[in-house]
Amino acid sequence: MHPMLNIAVRAARNAGKVILRACEDLSKVEAQQKGSNDFVTNVDKDAEAVIRDTILKAYPDHSIVGEELGITEGKDADYQWVIDPLDGTTNFIKGIPHFAVSIALKVKGRVEQAVIYDPIRSELFTASRGQGAQLNSKRIRVTKSTEIAGSVLATGFPFKQKHHLDAYTEAFKALFIHTADIRRAGSAALDMAYVAAGRMDGFFEIGLKPWDTAAGELLVKEAGGMVMDFAGGASYNQSGNVICGAPKLCQLMVKEIRPVLTESLLR
Repeated sequence: MHPMLNIAVRAARNAGKVILRACEDLSKVEAQQKGSNDFVTNVDKDAEAVIRDTILKAYPDHSIVGEELGITEGKDADYQWVIDPLDGTTNFIKGIPHFAVSIALKVKGRVEQAVIYDPIRSELFTASRGQGAQLNSKRIRVTKSTEIAGSVLATGFPFKQKHHLDAYTEAFKALFIHTADIRRAGSAALDMAYVAAGRMDGFFEIGLKPWDTAAGELLVKEAGGMVMDFAGGASYNQSGNVICGAPKLCQLMVKEIRPVLTESLLR
């Protein structure tokens, strides 16, 4: 295992311990609303602090971007860690056991290492650029799906951007009519990890942030899949609009949804 991936794994497991301890008594979890339908808890912040501490002990000059604690500019700007300490906070608050720690390392702007860790199931998804993707050290691959018919897709509703609801609903309908089914589980990081592991054929969501997708992006690509925006391009980090899955399937999903999307979603 690459030494920097090893540190990411250690950081994710340390954060997982914080989260699992909190799961023992959710009545003590303090939740606050930080935006429209967007919650943060003391556990998110504590988990991110543990991740930062683990990383900076090993690499004190690296930069960090975290969902909850913002940007830490290190002396070495070429190395930037992108952290979501608890992806699926609403599930966590409600006691729904489906959430994850997501950690990615960008080197000169390109994701090189990725970890998504599900502490409830003890599932560790990892990837190093050029080395493939693994689940608990076993190689994983996206499905070989070449058509939407019969596929199972994952999605996330635009709960923070409800002005896109009509366009999203039309896109959902355009895909759903062809699929076997569509799932909405509440953690984009795990959705992308599940695509990488072949559990889902594809995934699409509007308005994600870099910390939601950075680790999942590398996992999917290293598992043989593709990641693209709603226009079939590569600007998903700017728009936050993401499609991923088996290469042929991604192209077919874009073809189905493009005609029903607004111009703002195709940029």
